[in-house]
Amino acid sequence: MGLALVNTRAAVGMDAPMVCVEVHLANGIPGFHLVGMAETTVKEARDRVRGALINSGFEFPAKRITVNLAPADLPKHGGRFDLAIALGILVASGQLPDDCLDGIEVFGELALSGVIRPVFGMLPCAVACNDSNNHLFLPKANAQEANWVEHLSYTPISSLIEAFQHLSGLTIIPTKKGIRFETKPNNIARDWSDIVGQEQAKKALLVAATGHHHVLMVGPPGTGKSLLANRLHQLLPPLNSDEMLSVASIRSILGETISTDGLVQRPIRQPHHSASAVALTGGGSSPKPGEISLAHKGILFLDELPEFGRHTLDVLREPLETGQIHISRAKGRASFPSSFQLVAAMNPSPTGDIHDGRSTPDQIMRYLNRLSGPLLDRIDLQVEVPKLDNFQFGQPPANDTFLTAQEAFELAEFARTKQYKRQGCLNGELSVSALEEYSQVEPEELAFFQEVAKKLDLSLRVFHRCIKVARTLADLEDNDTVTRQHLAEALSFRALDTLIKDVSR
Repeated sequence: MGLALVNTRAAVGMDAPMVCVEVHLANGIPGFHLVGMAETTVKEARDRVRGALINSGFEFPAKRITVNLAPADLPKHGGRFDLAIALGILVASGQLPDDCLDGIEVFGELALSGVIRPVFGMLPCAVACNDSNNHLFLPKANAQEANWVEHLSYTPISSLIEAFQHLSGLTIIPTKKGIRFETKPNNIARDWSDIVGQEQAKKALLVAATGHHHVLMVGPPGTGKSLLANRLHQLLPPLNSDEMLSVASIRSILGETISTDGLVQRPIRQPHHSASAVALTGGGSSPKPGEISLAHKGILFLDELPEFGRHTLDVLREPLETGQIHISRAKGRASFPSSFQLVAAMNPSPTGDIHDGRSTPDQIMRYLNRLSGPLLDRIDLQVEVPKLDNFQFGQPPANDTFLTAQEAFELAEFARTKQYKRQGCLNGELSVSALEEYSQVEPEELAFFQEVAKKLDLSLRVFHRCIKVARTLADLEDNDTVTRQHLAEALSFRALDTLIKDVSR
């Protein structure tokens, strides 16, 4: 009897591997068998497809139907294969022409009425389909995601009958073409006039925004750490087209509603300190992205940093270094992008203020030891946010001469442009070999800093990160070379290291 082949794709993390739906009709006792490492939701397609075909007025063949989802060793989940299976049955039973699905990839979950419902993770599938130069059949509710893939040829379908009429030539649905994401200006209000003093912390935010450096703010309660951390968002540039596509793909996997207006600003995620390691990294039987992936190309703000579990914090070490998170589970493996900017805040002691006399040095040290050394090594800027000498309202003091938030943004934008022209990336993203090439530290200055690093017993990672920060400080001054002053200022942004040494004495 008949055989039909229909192309579609599975969802494995950010990847969308090709799946061939093979439909075979044979004589024998009527039945519907679905094979190919299909999970429960996929196996239930038998009933959905049968109901949709019958309720749409098609003949459901009284044959032995075998559907194979190849390759057989690739896990499949969700209802995305329903439409491909239904169309495969129509082709195999002769109700549609044999060649009508050539060069087409098909996606969609079927309702029993034959209506096509949207599926999760459509955007990565659309990107993969475009890379393969195939045409895309997808649910009408997912059409916006397909429209964001430049040059993609696609047809939005709302029902099984509509798909049949189009493929049989009875009623042709106009083909659409995807367009590229357009970068839009970030017109958010930039203002930190309500932050009294804290020039050192503002300078740290400026450096962080300029060079993509991670930052930790240390200070007693009520000094404005959380307020400052949220203002970093105002100093960052809008997402470009490629970054928008990457961020939208992650949200597509979770089935979130996406709009272009919501993708202009970089994401900011603020998980509570009770969040688990899986909540941060992602996971599940079918791995889904976690908070660090949802913060991709944006900010991950962790308030009350030591209150997170040590194991939970240590899972950040790999993505902070590589910009990727790899999740392994019994049912499969997945990788998600996690190139985020870490912003953290903490008190210097378990009681809040190190000078309140309520904690002994041993208690303070145990509190600080909740943060592992390897994690702290990966945080470029550690800045103290002290109590103010005077109690004031939100007006800045007369001697506050630091830049306004708008001036800081414009200076950061200038320095970022300088970095991209010089090396093609921001300073915080430089590899060690690239850092040696582009840091432009004079030999005598480098020798001086090497001696200082030995005396301070810095790790090699901290040594490299201090040079990256110094390079950013030089760029903010439009200086082509890194001077001793820049290196010394970079070392001054190691407040927690200094605090740990003072307490341990």
